[in-house]
Amino acid sequence: MAERLTKAGARNVFYGGSLFFFAIFVALTAHSHWFMRNRSTDETTLTPSVARGKHIWERHSCINCHTLLGEGAYFAPELGNVWKRYGGDQDAAGARETLRAWMAAQPSGVEGRRQMPQFNLADDEVNDLAAFLEWTSKIKTQNWPPNDAG
Repeated sequence: MAERLTKAGARNVFYGGSLFFFAIFVALTAHSHWFMRNRSTDETTLTPSVARGKHIWERHSCINCHTLLGEGAYFAPELGNVWKRYGGDQDAAGARETLRAWMAAQPSGVEGRRQMPQFNLADDEVNDLAAFLEWTSKIKTQNWPPNDAG
C-alpha cells in the first residue's frame, strides 16, 4: 500500500504543525512570565532606592563592560553575585563600604589591567547602586553564574 502525501495532506501537516508549535511557544512564554513574576524575583522588595540604582546602572552604561545575570559585555566581571562576593549577605554595611571604596579608587592605574572609569558618584548614588546589586543578587538564577568569581 504505497500512499503518497497529497498536496492537501502536506498543507494540513504544515498548518497543523505550525499551529501546534505556535501553541507550545505561547505556553512556554506564559510559563516564563509566570516564573519570573512568582518564583524568580520578589517584587515586594523593590524599593525606590533599587529603582534609582537601576537608573544609575543604565545612565552610566555599566552593561557595556559588565554582565548582570549573564546579560551584557564580558569585558569586566559579572555583577549579579557581587553583593555576595563582597559579603553583603552577612555584613551589608561592609559590602556598601567596599563598593564605595572600590569605585572611589578607579581607575587603579595598574599597568596592563583593564581600567574602570571614575564616575564620581555621590554617596547616595553608590547606596542606590548597592541596593540594586543587592536586589539582583537575590534573584533565583538557577545557579548562574556557575562560579563565585563571576
